[in-house]
Amino acid sequence: MSIELNRPALEQARALVRRGDVVRDERDDWSEAAPAASDENEFIEKHGWTEFSHWHLGIDRDENPETKGAYSFPYGDFEKVRRSGVISGESRAGQYDHDEIRDELRKLLELIDDE
Repeated sequence: MSIELNRPALEQARALVRRGDVVRDERDDWSEAAPAASDENEFIEKHGWTEFSHWHLGIDRDENPETKGAYSFPYGDFEKVRRSGVISGESRAGQYDHDEIRDELRKLLELIDDE
């Protein structure tokens, strides 16, 4: 498994933050805010896999791109960036040595907190 930074997702996240499409919640809120599997399935059905991928900062190119297993480090709820998701992702990326993803999530958090 070789997870790398999903650059189109990062660009979308930055654009959403700049537009103000952010929920400034706390880290512990992510357990409630993270999309459920049924929400993910509904989003994929309506918008497709490419749009689904844009909500995840990690991508595993060894996985089938039309499976959820190809995507990791979600940062939002399919409408807005969730500060709690960014914080959670940064922590997990650090734990699993995904340094580039961790660093970009840290920068995204700074962008959120500076807006």
